[in-house]
Amino acid sequence: MRDFDKSGLKFVGINVLIAVFVLISILIGLILWLRTYTQHGEEVEVMDVRGLVMAEAEPLLADQGLHIVVIDSTYSDKVPLGTIVDQDPKPNSHAKHGRAVYVTINATTKRQIIMPDLHDISYRQAETTLRGMGLVVDTIYDYEPSAYRDLVLEVKSNGVTIQPGEKVPVGTKVRLVVGFGRGTEQVEVPSVIGLTLQDARSLLLSRRLTVGAVTCDEAVEEDGTPLYVYQQIPAAGEKLIEGETVALRLSADIEKAATGGATTNDKDEDEWF
Repeated sequence: MRDFDKSGLKFVGINVLIAVFVLISILIGLILWLRTYTQHGEEVEVMDVRGLVMAEAEPLLADQGLHIVVIDSTYSDKVPLGTIVDQDPKPNSHAKHGRAVYVTINATTKRQIIMPDLHDISYRQAETTLRGMGLVVDTIYDYEPSAYRDLVLEVKSNGVTIQPGEKVPVGTKVRLVVGFGRGTEQVEVPSVIGLTLQDARSLLLSRRLTVGAVTCDEAVEEDGTPLYVYQQIPAAGEKLIEGETVALRLSADIEKAATGGATTNDKDEDEWF
């Protein structure tokens, strides 16, 4: 009976050892498989792709077993358009094969802003507004006679007037045309009949005059329907001191502008003002 117990215990012990060995082998095999499956320890040093365009960066990262993903875009005039400005993981850090490299791209075109209507506001306020929108305001001003001093008459870029509502690329350098009050010389009033308000203003400024009261026969439409001058006070040919104003009446009816009276009688003028 005692011999049977010893042989039985020996048999059980051998089976336990075999089971432990098999279990350890399975665990070791599983660990080795997981290390291979996850490519444990197989990392690459992420190259610096900042300053490159996507077509250049993609094959370089692909050679390292990485792929590129664009997550954002920005705009800066300090780096070339369309180039990568930031990346994650950072350059020279380590990443596993198959990892994505997330990049931020500098926009391929400059962002456009809409020029606001700055007529008759102070040049200081206009400067703050334009700089806040991303434009570069020249520290030198062009001065013109006007009824009021230090108010903005126009905004120009490279000598060309930028009309309100016109789109301008961010970073554009602009110059303000500022009024310095009335002059001393007389000038002849030009005819602005048939012109839009913007064109009439530009023509009057070229004669050192400014737009005064503006009356529209129709409500200004949101679709940008143009309005044309069909009456002005004073009439074309009269004399004014530099900086004085010309009042305008406008209509969306181009035929009315073509046939409307360029002069007005005293009664009409009194009703106008």
